[in-house]
Amino acid sequence: MGKSKTIKVDYLARVEGEGALYIRYDDSGVHDVKLKIFEPPRFFEGFMRGRDYREAPDITARICGICPVAYQMSALHAMEDALGLAPTPELRALRRLIYCGEWIESHVLHIYMLHAPDFLGYDSAVAMARDHPNIVQDGLEIKKAGNSIVRLLGGREIHPINVRVGGFYRVPDPGELGKLRETLERAQEMAADMVRWAASLSFPRFERAGEETYEFVALSHPDEYPMNEGRVVSNKGLDIAVHEYEQHFQEEHVPYSNALQCVLKERGAYFVGPMARYNLNFDRLSPRVKQLAGEIGFPRFCGNPFQSIVVRSLEVLYAFDEALRLIDSYQQPSEAYLEAEPYASRGCAATEAPRGLLYHRYGIDEAGKITDARIVPPTSQNQKTIEEDLRLLLPQYLRLPEAQLQGLCEQAIRNYDPCISCSTHFLQLHLEQGRGALQ
Repeated sequence: MGKSKTIKVDYLARVEGEGALYIRYDDSGVHDVKLKIFEPPRFFEGFMRGRDYREAPDITARICGICPVAYQMSALHAMEDALGLAPTPELRALRRLIYCGEWIESHVLHIYMLHAPDFLGYDSAVAMARDHPNIVQDGLEIKKAGNSIVRLLGGREIHPINVRVGGFYRVPDPGELGKLRETLERAQEMAADMVRWAASLSFPRFERAGEETYEFVALSHPDEYPMNEGRVVSNKGLDIAVHEYEQHFQEEHVPYSNALQCVLKERGAYFVGPMARYNLNFDRLSPRVKQLAGEIGFPRFCGNPFQSIVVRSLEVLYAFDEALRLIDSYQQPSEAYLEAEPYASRGCAATEAPRGLLYHRYGIDEAGKITDARIVPPTSQNQKTIEEDLRLLLPQYLRLPEAQLQGLCEQAIRNYDPCISCSTHFLQLHLEQGRGALQ
């Protein structure tokens, strides 16, 4: 008879939030995996009711300090959809530029500070910095370049205040963007080196096969790598307008968690984020990114989530390429923002946050007050897939010492760069070994 075992991690380092993971297994396999999110929900959808529609971007930006631009962009696009307001091409380009800044700073934070310690064998970025100071310094320098974009266009680096429904409160002149160019060019070269470094890491082997293969879901745009706009598509045949999102996706409450899990009504769990964008939109990456992917021998379709650190690195390089392209083609808008009179209506939008698809839907009344709101963040869409990853991954590694097994579980979760604070929060680990279990 096998002895029951429990592993507890009171706090999972290097993710945003707190919660618990419960795993039950025996020698026939893993029988139960529960990602328990126990932090109380923060009710952003509820307390926006009755607020002016113009407040939505600033309120929702407070959901996350790492990706506030994503929440602002989804909120203002949804409000503009409700108002029938279309930004000019010049304003649209500036929105794409500030999104590039957020992708850079968010991805680089995860790559160097949260995920790299897993691959290099450290408990934290602080410990890693003692032996690899150059790696950490490079990460900080690249991140600063992303911060500079957000600061210029958003008014400040955290929770930007210059974004509004209809455009921006203030738009930069060409000279201001020109001063930014030198900073971005220097960091762009460092980002290319980051891709090569990430590709040199050693990755656990894990790819799904057969019926267990991932359904990757992301926006897709005919002319560009997706950020702010596009149709919602998947590698298993999904191809819908954003307005059809709620016809195909459904949030479910599971009894062991305070956080909702979003699933496809037709097929269940799915996968959003950098790997989904990359796999579904490889052809729309910049020529330099595609060339570098070929140089390092990285496939155009990646099925191993442990290699997501490479995909994030490629997206950082793309964000630099795109930011520089937007700066070079910049035409200052004649007006910083467009106005519209509110009326009773509903609108929705989805954008690509660093961590994946972010859906917002709002109703407003004739006075412009918000009557209802719905926000589906990327992490809630990935929670069920994270559980399934652990269920499929662990049978290969159950003979590992408990400390290594625990570390592998944490690393598998960090593959998704989960922002639990966006959906609620994360992690204590309880690993239960049943009767007749593996030794």
